Amino acid sequence: MTILVYAVVAWVFAIGIYGAIVSRNLIHLALCLTVTQSSTYILLLAIGYKHGAGAPIFEDVKLGTAAVDPVVQSLTLTDVVVSVTVIALILALALDVHRQSDSIDPDEISTLNR
Repeated sequence: MTILVYAVVAWVFAIGIYGAIVSRNLIHLALCLTVTQSSTYILLLAIGYKHGAGAPIFEDVKLGTAAVDPVVQSLTLTDVVVSVTVIALILALALDVHRQSDSIDPDEISTLNR
């Protein structure tokens, strides 16, 4: 694995964090957090990749044939499912905040009282 993969992961992570820091919109903030989490997908898949290896399906395959790591692929799939769930929760909370305060700008939202 080359240093280029780590550079891409760091760049995508930095872009997402920068967007989250300067965000003035709850929806934009949620999307920036999604971009940040996408860097973990790249990192996990790069770690499990082997050059010239096949899919981790071992039916009718000779013993000793190189295959990519299936654990890392399953972790990435789990990360995607968790990410979708978390982003749905964040967007639902942003919608609730908008209904109560008529704003999605974090600086304009006053303390919400019931």
